This record gives sequence, structure tokens and C-alpha cells, in this order.
Amino acid sequence: MSEIDRKTSEEKKVFDSAESNTTTFQTTEAKIYPSESRNTFYDKSPEAEEGFFEKIVNDFKPPATGRPDGVGLKRKLKNRHMQMISIGGAIGSGLYVSSGNSLADGGAASVIINYSLTGIMMFFTIYALGEMAVAYPVAGGFNTYASRFIDPAWGFSLSWNYFINYFVTFPLELTTCAITFRFWTDINSAAWISIFLVTVIIINLLGVRAYGEVEFVLSFIKVIATLGFVILAIIIDCGGVPTDHRGYIGGSIIKHNSFRNGFKGFCSVFVAAAFSFSGTEVIGLAAAETDNPKKTLPKSVRQIFWRIALFYVVSLLMIGLLIDPEDPNLMGNQSGTSTSPFVLAIQEAKIKGLPSVFNAVIVISVISVTNTSTYTAGRTLHGMATLKHAPKLFVYTDRLGRPLIAMLVVLAFGFFAFINEANKNGNDISDTVFNWLLALTGLSNFFCWGSICLSHIIFRIAFKKQGRSLNELAFVSPMGIWGSCIGLIFNILCLMAQFYVSLFPLGGKPNANDFFQGYLAAVVAIVFFVGYKIYDRRCIPNLSQLDLDTGFHSAEFYNSFDGSENEPKKEKGVFKKTLEFFC
Repeated sequence: MSEIDRKTSEEKKVFDSAESNTTTFQTTEAKIYPSESRNTFYDKSPEAEEGFFEKIVNDFKPPATGRPDGVGLKRKLKNRHMQMISIGGAIGSGLYVSSGNSLADGGAASVIINYSLTGIMMFFTIYALGEMAVAYPVAGGFNTYASRFIDPAWGFSLSWNYFINYFVTFPLELTTCAITFRFWTDINSAAWISIFLVTVIIINLLGVRAYGEVEFVLSFIKVIATLGFVILAIIIDCGGVPTDHRGYIGGSIIKHNSFRNGFKGFCSVFVAAAFSFSGTEVIGLAAAETDNPKKTLPKSVRQIFWRIALFYVVSLLMIGLLIDPEDPNLMGNQSGTSTSPFVLAIQEAKIKGLPSVFNAVIVISVISVTNTSTYTAGRTLHGMATLKHAPKLFVYTDRLGRPLIAMLVVLAFGFFAFINEANKNGNDISDTVFNWLLALTGLSNFFCWGSICLSHIIFRIAFKKQGRSLNELAFVSPMGIWGSCIGLIFNILCLMAQFYVSLFPLGGKPNANDFFQGYLAAVVAIVFFVGYKIYDRRCIPNLSQLDLDTGFHSAEFYNSFDGSENEPKKEKGVFKKTLEFFC
């Protein structure tokens, strides 16, 4: 056997192992462990005799199944968790705070157009991800698909780029949590960082179910707050607030300087809009911990439409109607939530008490992003280890299905947030450090989303080339391969816009510092790709020979799992088909 064939065989075994660790369903469990309850892998009989503290200690140990690397991730995320995560998962500081900078840079028209275009890109991308995640619900998600359908070297590069993105984001979001409290008090930021860090550590140690419950509650609050703001904004715009001296506003503000800084301002908003949607793809990672991907993932994917239409486009349209892009308060203190256009809109209407309430919502949203960052980074590192793209020790999962070692590494990096105390001496060392750390992964979202679309395109072409029918798929993206092509083109345009803004920064002249802070991630990705390619010299496999069976979960498999194969099929009307498409 040649060296290339040996590596291909080894990777197939690794993918098989990852799949068996993360996609064993209840019917399979019943055959392997007949004495266990559903959704449980380890022998529970000894636990009945364990004391409370003894059980806590033992839960960190490997399961009693003879597998030293653990049992794999647990399928603890229910339908309601996935629905709320999909709706509120990407609602955070990108919408509530950074949109203010976008408004000041490009004007209201640029904000609305670019967020709409980016939303269309995400609409196509997430549908493609949903199709693959239902067919292959494995650890690592889209990073695994990139390794399998595009190139192992690109999958390696993408995985590390994506991991570092959320790994670095964790301490940065902890810092943001502390900064939000400056709206009320000047208490030392280190105190708030400590509180939030301990909170996130506790949530993660409680397991994926705790993550799901916390995200369910926090996302619900964000959704209600955003809906409430839209209603309030309509009232303010129509002159329905007695304390607002402006009276009826209508479209008088949005018409003023709606395109600021010309084409350069438009491009800068395009990039910022894309970053605001970061985290949308997390539902693909969560597929490995969802109790029934066939039911939960399609519903979560369909919620993307409402998130784009209502929570981004409509809310930002209302911001454009209420806030002048030249408002000095909008760019007064870019590090604090006082610059949030949502809080500013309420303040300018002179509604007492409500600005503090919405600032509390921003705090909650940042906590949610922090929680998601740790979940994503830990699961990504665990997924990379299953593909041998990271040290083997990160494969370990404990008795509760937590990727313990990977999770602890991510949580430990949260203490890096305390570097902000270095600023007390009058220097900006923490800002410099964080800026360059973020520069390492500044293009991570575009690499990720573009890879999802390209993986889906290759998957579909190979599926057709091998004579397979789409009827084998449990969930089919209604946009098909053309939707992924459009999504890929949009991602390429985002990379071009980022290159232009990095080379010609807004309000400044071309310089090496701004360029590399905006485009250093591309250099890092290329280095990772080339380095792994030298190590693993396999060519891209022929589409007619591409392995589509390993880890594949067909519609027939899901039907036998949930019993729907015995249910009579009903013809769906136009209304029901339309409703299912969006809901």
C-alpha cells in the first residue's frame, strides 16, 4: 500500500471514529447498551450508589465502557434549544453596538443595503450547511466537511483559523462585558471580568444541556427586547412619545447623508455587516449534540429568514429613521455601550429608565456571545482532534460527554482578559495585543462560510456523478447548488471588500499596520494550508470516487429511527409548503 493510500485509509478510519463517537442514536444505543436509558452511553448502575460529591468527581472520569478517550459528545440539545439558538444566536454586540460605527461610516442606506445583502448570503449558506449537517451530523461540523469534500489541507487550515477566532474572542468578550458596566458605574473592570469568567466556567462545566438552557433563556430575552425596540421605535418615529421634543420624525433623518464616505464607506459597512452575522454557523457544530438532527436542524435553518428580516434589517431600518449618522454621540466613545444606536435612540427620546434596561440587554447579549465562544472553540478543538488535526489528548470526553481537556484549555485562556489592567499605567498594551490577536483570524467568517458553500457544491456534484438520488437525503436545501454558488460569490466579494478597506482604510492613507490588521488572517491561512500540504501530499480525489458513505445518515435511517417510515405520506398544499420554507 502506498503512503498516500495509507493516509487516505487512516483518515477514513478517523472519520468513522468521529462519526461513531458523535452520531449514535437511540436505536443503536439500545442494541449496544440494552440496560441503559435512551440518550445515555455509560453504565448508570454504579451511579445510583454514588454520593453527591463523589458523583461530581467521577463525572470528570472516563466512562465505564473500556474506552479511554471517552464516549463522545452527548445528544442533549432539544428542539427548543436549537430553535432559540438559531433565532437569537447571532444577536449580540455586532447588532447592538457595532452597527453604530457602521451607521457613522456609511450612512443609513449603506447599513440597510449591506445587512440585507449579507443576510441573503447567510440565507443560502446556512441552508447548504443544514443539508450537510443532517446528512453527516459529526464532530467538527463544517470543518470536517471541508477536509472531506474540498481538501484535507484546507480543512486543517480552516479548523485552526476558526478555532483561534473564538479562542481569542472569549477574553475579548469578557472585556466587553466589563466595559458595558461603565454605563452605570466606574468600578474596576477586573471585578466584572472575574464575575463573568466564573459564570462562564460554571456553565461550561455543567455540560451541553446547561449551555442549551442558558442560551435558550438569553436568546429569548434578546428576541423580546429587539421586538420591543422595533415597536418603540415606530412609536418614537410617529411622534408618540410625549418627552421627545422632535415630535413626528418620519423619514426626515434617514434622507440626510444616507451614503457617507462614498464607495469606501459602503465597503466598510459590507465588511462590518458580515462580522455581525458571526456565530450563525454554530448550529452546524451543534448537530453533533442534537438529539434528532433531522427534526431540529431544518427548523433551525428556516429561522434564519426571520432573524435576517426582522432582527437585523427591520431593527436597523428603525435605527436609520431615528439616528443621524453625524450624531457626535454615535462615535463619542467607541469602546462603550453609550455609543449603541439602540440606547442612543431611546436616550434622545428622553424616556427615563429604559436606556438602562436596554443596556442590561446588551450585557446579556455579550454574555451570550461569550458563552457561545467557549462552546464553539471547545467543540472545534475536539473536532480537530478527531481528524488528527490537533493533539490526540483533545479527543477525550468525560462521563457526561464533555470535551473536558479542550474545554479547559479554552476556559483557561479567559484569564487573558486581565491584561486590560496593563492600561492603567497609561499605555495601550492590551488594545495592541488584542488587535493583533484578532488580526490572526479577521477573515475567519468568510473562510468558514465560503468553505461551507464550496463543500456543498462539491458534495452535490459528487452525489450526482455517482448516480445517487436526492431522495436519499433527509433534508434538501431548496436553493440547491445554485444557492451555494451565490453564497460563495458573496463571500468572495466580502474578501475583496475587506482587502480594499484594509489597503485604503477609511479616514487614512495606505499603511502596513492597517493592512495587516485587516488581512493578516489570509497569510496565516495560506501558511497553515501550505504547511499541511507539504506534510500530506494527497491530491483532491476524483468526484466519482469521493467517499459519500462514511458517516452518511440517509432519510431511510432517520425514518427508521423516529418511526416516520410507517406514517402515510400526505400531499402538502402551497400554503403549508410556503410556511415550512420559512418556519
